[in-house]
Amino acid sequence: MAQGKTRKRKKRRKDPVWASTLVIVGALMMIVAGGTFVIKDTVFGFATRSVHTEDLLPQENEGRHASINGAKNILLIGIDPRPNQNPNDAIRADSILLLHIPETHDMAFLISIPRDTWVSIPKYNNGNRTYKGGKDKINGAFAEGGYGLTGKEQRKHGTTLLAATIKQNWGVTFDAAAIVDFVGFQDVVKVLGGVDMYIDVRTVSVHIGHDAQGNTKTPFEQRDAPGGGTQLIPIKGVTPVVYDVGYRHLEAWEALDFVRQRETLPNSDYDRQRHQQQFIKALLKKIASKEVIGSPGTLNKVLDVVGRAMTIDTGPFGLDDWIFAMRGIDGDRLLTLKTNNGGFHASTENSGAEALDQTTLDLLAAVRAKTVPEFVQNHSGIVGSS
Repeated sequence: MAQGKTRKRKKRRKDPVWASTLVIVGALMMIVAGGTFVIKDTVFGFATRSVHTEDLLPQENEGRHASINGAKNILLIGIDPRPNQNPNDAIRADSILLLHIPETHDMAFLISIPRDTWVSIPKYNNGNRTYKGGKDKINGAFAEGGYGLTGKEQRKHGTTLLAATIKQNWGVTFDAAAIVDFVGFQDVVKVLGGVDMYIDVRTVSVHIGHDAQGNTKTPFEQRDAPGGGTQLIPIKGVTPVVYDVGYRHLEAWEALDFVRQRETLPNSDYDRQRHQQQFIKALLKKIASKEVIGSPGTLNKVLDVVGRAMTIDTGPFGLDDWIFAMRGIDGDRLLTLKTNNGGFHASTENSGAEALDQTTLDLLAAVRAKTVPEFVQNHSGIVGSS
């Protein structure tokens, strides 16, 4: 919409449940865009069959509830494995998000936990080795849980230890979990024909550039800086891709590259978290558009690639139960919440890590108390841009 113009508020449209399925799966989080159950069995069946499910959390997980009713917490883990990465190498969680759905099931809140947050990780035995526990950055919990394992077992034990770490430090437990492969989401954006986003800060890519002949090259050499962190050394003759401020249509490779960036951003990982949240909402908007939901062929392709990009543990409930329960949520009712006021909050125990500020700790306390809507109403400044 052009700046300076206003748009009349329209009555919110209720989408059919297969749109809910798309959002639940494609938005990373079993939510958004509910509606009437006007759906063909073949479409619904394809939607639920396309989702890759695994046990990621222990069956006896005390955070799970016997009923689909009530407030729900879903743990979302983003991984970004590099090309040709050894499958035996430990994988750290690139993004850690908490999706809170209040008991009214009419909205949802997305909270990013900074991956460099300094935490206590509990002792854990994954069947291959025993981790003795200790202090580390929170993304190390996923790596330690899956250490020495591959595939399904690596994902399961990594998720289990990460969930246990969050519970030990902040008392939050989970009803379901999902692992998202950001590389797989490039295929989702390809099927959708790209995604429209507002670039809110000039972003220079450290991964993709071009030489004078137009060949794709890496624009920077990354080295460890003397005082900690990463030092970027420009590679002569290679111009990095730049995402300038403004509305922009991103092709699949651009979208994936954009949401990966943090080294050249003023607030580093916080800016990346915000961009990933914005990407999720842009993806939701595209999926819910008439060109997708009105085309069975495109719809099925999206469901297929989304299913391959995600691994979901729906807990004791089936995916159809989640879809029905979350039918009152749409994309406009998904709020992203800022942690640490969107900036770096240094840990007093480790200068290279960070701690959660008091407002963020209070937010997590509200998650435990199931009072997040009231907390957000009294702390409107934590609502992020979209």
